[in-house]
Amino acid sequence: MAGRIVMRTGEALIEGDKDYLCAEPEIVIGALDGPVGTALATLVGDQVKGHTRVFAILNSDVQVKPATLMVSKVTVNSSRYTGILMGSVQAGIANGVLDAVREGLIPKDQVNDLGIIYSVWLDPSVLNVPPEQVDHAGLFQVNREATVKVIRKALANEPSIDWLLENQDKVTHYFHQLGIEGKI
Repeated sequence: MAGRIVMRTGEALIEGDKDYLCAEPEIVIGALDGPVGTALATLVGDQVKGHTRVFAILNSDVQVKPATLMVSKVTVNSSRYTGILMGSVQAGIANGVLDAVREGLIPKDQVNDLGIIYSVWLDPSVLNVPPEQVDHAGLFQVNREATVKVIRKALANEPSIDWLLENQDKVTHYFHQLGIEGKI
């Protein structure tokens, strides 16, 4: 990808072998001196109880580049949920961002000039799993993989409008179908 990245969006889904092992990020990626940077700075300065925004880090004091701001889709009201979200999930996202740079999806010479707003979802059902049975390696892996996938899709403008128009009648929204079948 050459040139300036003003603003791109992406969505992806990666599922593991357990119900809670699912990552479905939505991102906005773009230049820090453009609308993405303004939105990122606004989100950092406008914290909301239950939806705290935090940077993706490898560990405390080691923030990844491009700056990646995690925003939870789920209201966080449990210290255990927070520990999982800000542990295995955050680590997977941080590593996925660096994987995307290593893979060349994000130009290495632009990492200090770009920002990512990362809408993250951790299935609340993880709290129903006994702590010693939570698959933290699996959570790390699905989030790492989903991060690379969502960045790839965003920067490649996928899906294309041609694909969407061709496949519009072939793709069924999963939860819509469950509703039609009377399952939700």
